[in-house]
Amino acid sequence: MIIEHAWLPVTPGREEEFATSIGAALSIIEAAPGCHGAEVHRQIENASVFLLLVRWISVEAHMDFRASPEFETWRSQTHPFYDSPATVTHFTDVLPR
Repeated sequence: MIIEHAWLPVTPGREEEFATSIGAALSIIEAAPGCHGAEVHRQIENASVFLLLVRWISVEAHMDFRASPEFETWRSQTHPFYDSPATVTHFTDVLPR
């Protein structure tokens, strides 16, 4: 299991609109093969920054999603709100439980 960590800088003034849109779009990611859930958090210090965490079975599963038509739907619902490109990285457990 890996965690996709996506730092999402939203255009100031569009935060609430983005929150509504990404809330609706989460079901797109969660329906993808290899996805084991997703969550979105909003930064306290800067309310224009959001954090998307997605649990994937593998990096390959995430890349397969990114190559799918469903990703284009996801992109159309979320990316128009970004102030600058999202930063996406992947993490693995250091101490699996």
